[in-house]
Amino acid sequence: MARRLDRINAFLDGAKRARREIETPEGVTLEIEIANIGERALALSLDLFFTVMALLLLLLALAALIYSHMNGAVTTTLVLFLAFLVRNLYFIHFELTTQGSTPGKRIVGLRVIDRLGGPLTASAIVARNLTREIETFLPLGLIFSLPANGGGDFWTRVAYLGWLGVVSALPFFNAAHRRAGDLIGGTLVIAAPKQRLLEELGTALNRYSFTRRQLEAYGAFELQVLEEILRRPASAETAAMLRDVCAKICRKIEWVGAAPVDDARAFLREFYVAERAHLEREQTFGKYRADKLSPPANAP
Repeated sequence: MARRLDRINAFLDGAKRARREIETPEGVTLEIEIANIGERALALSLDLFFTVMALLLLLLALAALIYSHMNGAVTTTLVLFLAFLVRNLYFIHFELTTQGSTPGKRIVGLRVIDRLGGPLTASAIVARNLTREIETFLPLGLIFSLPANGGGDFWTRVAYLGWLGVVSALPFFNAAHRRAGDLIGGTLVIAAPKQRLLEELGTALNRYSFTRRQLEAYGAFELQVLEEILRRPASAETAAMLRDVCAKICRKIEWVGAAPVDDARAFLREFYVAERAHLEREQTFGKYRADKLSPPANAP
């Protein structure tokens, strides 16, 4: 899998991904791979294609109303407004509901995360996506709104192109390839290829049992962090991390008795399986919990 992804990276961007470490609010250090510019461009192209298709379907549904009761200027205004609405709702909706992944990002294997390792907030998602309007679509709209001919418009067009060029070049001048929206929203786009759940994570030994109240202490974000920890290869550093995480989880869920730090991996595996089953079960009833800061599924 790693070799195949490196070949894809080489084709898209001519280089392997940059890596960096982030520390989650739980004090766990995770190594992540920064999405390269080629991958991000491909994901954006796919997402824009999907939004254009969605807009065309919407316009076809409204065609009779548009052409029967509106003049050309009103029609143009309506189309531009619908285009703004569709593309922004598309990005914001999918990144909010799928933990930072749009359909284009999922196809390429990318995901948006908080740059400090915390849960991805709604304000960050809205900020990074609305900024795209100022970065790209506003200067493009201004360029196309200028008359085709006219000497005075030449320098105006150059200024708009310069604006577009400077903002578009920003990801080339920082190691994390962050665009303006990422800087304002405090986000990173990372490589998150689909991985099949390891067999040892998907089975439980039933040595430990957890109550519903204990399982509601965490959400999907914390479950992903725990999965990353359990995937780490065995080493003295990993063992120490497992003991530390085990102790923190036991305090959080108010585990009866001493934390089983000597059996930390087995305990965490059991907790992971139980937590995953609980979240999936709740999600089938439309109760999705993004992280531990979100209200529990049964909260009013």
